[in-house]
Amino acid sequence: MNKPTITVIGSLNMDLVTVAARFPNQGETILGEQFLTTPGGKGANQAVAAARLGADVRMIGAVGDDAFGQELIRSLQNEGISVDYVKPVTHGSTGIASITISERDNRIIVVPGANHALTPEDLDSCESVIAESDVCLLQLEIPLPVVERAVSLAHRHGVRVIVNPAPAQPLPPSVLEQASFLTPNEHERTILFDKMDEGAFADKLIVTEGAKGVRIWQDGQERLIPSFQVPVVDTTGAGDTFNGALAVALAEGKPLDEACRFANAAAALSVTKLGAQAGMPRRQEVESFLSRQKESH
Repeated sequence: MNKPTITVIGSLNMDLVTVAARFPNQGETILGEQFLTTPGGKGANQAVAAARLGADVRMIGAVGDDAFGQELIRSLQNEGISVDYVKPVTHGSTGIASITISERDNRIIVVPGANHALTPEDLDSCESVIAESDVCLLQLEIPLPVVERAVSLAHRHGVRVIVNPAPAQPLPPSVLEQASFLTPNEHERTILFDKMDEGAFADKLIVTEGAKGVRIWQDGQERLIPSFQVPVVDTTGAGDTFNGALAVALAEGKPLDEACRFANAAAALSVTKLGAQAGMPRRQEVESFLSRQKESH
């Protein structure tokens, strides 16, 4: 089977990760257990997830002219991801995410940096890249006008586009109407449709509900695709793994329910390891995991 082509338009951050026994209270200082820097950003994470699962991935985004930016570029190249369309920004620093992991959960502060230097005009110069894609994948750690232009260009060329509305914010009607799928979690779903009837968009909704699974709507029927029970080490990047895997499965022509089951399996495997990208599984791991699940039922 030919590799599906996926274009990811989104953020590249360096994750600064601290592991602690518990979260500090307001004004409190505690000792941590571990610290690491690891490549991240929702865009780059989803690109890595898709690449490891067998897609030909192109990344569109921006990094600063600093050591973090150079390291992020190298890490994508090492995953076989095209970085020809990652814009180097000389007047700003690379985006970072400060992540604290404790009690099997995480708290994250993102400083966008160069990610906010990406412009709609940058997308116009990448129109042919978008047009040649099987699926485009977007998140909201880049400026909203860039998201709007990307969705519009994908729609113009008949390319399916998945919008992962994270971090949560309301989206313009054009994005809601032209997106093929919207993949909010339960919290993001509430914000996305704050003053709007979501009914018109139900068939585009893929709502991730953590340990419960994923909620979809097919032919007017609501359906829960259950998740897989695994030992949880770190949930950082689970949603990004899901979105990258979903893009691959849909690009390969899998039906929506099957694509969500595949993406659930990839996300489940990702939470069994520390680090967003470090925990992302390869294709053989996901297929073996699914085979074992089938045998145990």
